[in-house]
Amino acid sequence: MPELPEVQTTVNGLNSRVSGLTITDVWTDYGSAFHKGKDSIKDPTFFAKFKKEVVGSKITGVTRRAKNILIHIEKPSEKSREKIILVHMKMTGHILYARYQFDAKRGVKKWTPKTGESQAFNDPFNRFIHFVMTLSNGRQVALSDMRKFAKVTLVDEMNETTTEKSVSTHLANIGPEPLDKNFSFELFKSRLNCKPNGKIKTVLMDQSVIAGVGNIYSDEALWRTGLHPEERMKNIPDSLLRKLYADVKKVLEKGIDFGGDSMSDYRNIDGERGKFQEQHQAYRKTGQPCTLRVNNHACTGIILRKIVGGRSAHFCSVHQKLLKQLKLQKK
Repeated sequence: MPELPEVQTTVNGLNSRVSGLTITDVWTDYGSAFHKGKDSIKDPTFFAKFKKEVVGSKITGVTRRAKNILIHIEKPSEKSREKIILVHMKMTGHILYARYQFDAKRGVKKWTPKTGESQAFNDPFNRFIHFVMTLSNGRQVALSDMRKFAKVTLVDEMNETTTEKSVSTHLANIGPEPLDKNFSFELFKSRLNCKPNGKIKTVLMDQSVIAGVGNIYSDEALWRTGLHPEERMKNIPDSLLRKLYADVKKVLEKGIDFGGDSMSDYRNIDGERGKFQEQHQAYRKTGQPCTLRVNNHACTGIILRKIVGGRSAHFCSVHQKLLKQLKLQKK
């Protein structure tokens, strides 16, 4: 699933291309009886309302909240009724921006990139187009979603008067942003302490605790800090928590710098792979030697894999041992 860096990479790309443009049409082939009555474009009735609200609206900007992409829109005649197109890419979704054409050959309807677009759009992971917004410059914002788990809906614009009770259920119960300038160590510690008996990897990935951290970046941050993914939060001293605080921020910032992680199917809006997977030290490195070096001494451990809280955790067999085990070794 795309995490904070992948979502932020997408947001940055969209902001540079679509802000100020008008949405002239929307299309989807989502549609499921399971979603009947839900506020999702997968419900045909909701999509009809969504289309009426969205077409003719101007995109005023694109932001992120946790793993959600927020496309801010307003209609020239209804500036007091600003809305947000919320997109959560879920497990296999990503957004593309190109000139597309709609083909309906031999009864198969699909969107394909027009001649002259980058070959990157022909990547197999970019062909599962299930939602399209056509813009006033003749280009499209397209959602490729191989497993059709992504979410697209419409929510009210948030501002300084928005109260916690009035926030959309799609954005409720989300923890603070770890890259926000106001995200202090004290806030980080207090959020983690909400789950004192929780295993640290599971706590880091809990979106109600901290926003945006998932499987990849939790593994990488814990490897840097030297914490075992099953360490209980209540057992971690402040010295290691401070290091973890810094390491979480570092790996997220590095993920953005490298354009996200494309170990799986994530692609940026130009259809291209990110490069953070080339920087992995732990995630999906099972059986490989640990690359950590301290004072010119190489760690002798290997990367292990274990299921923690229903998710895969990758960690070093030596420098990420449980704190109790490390204390016994020192005696």
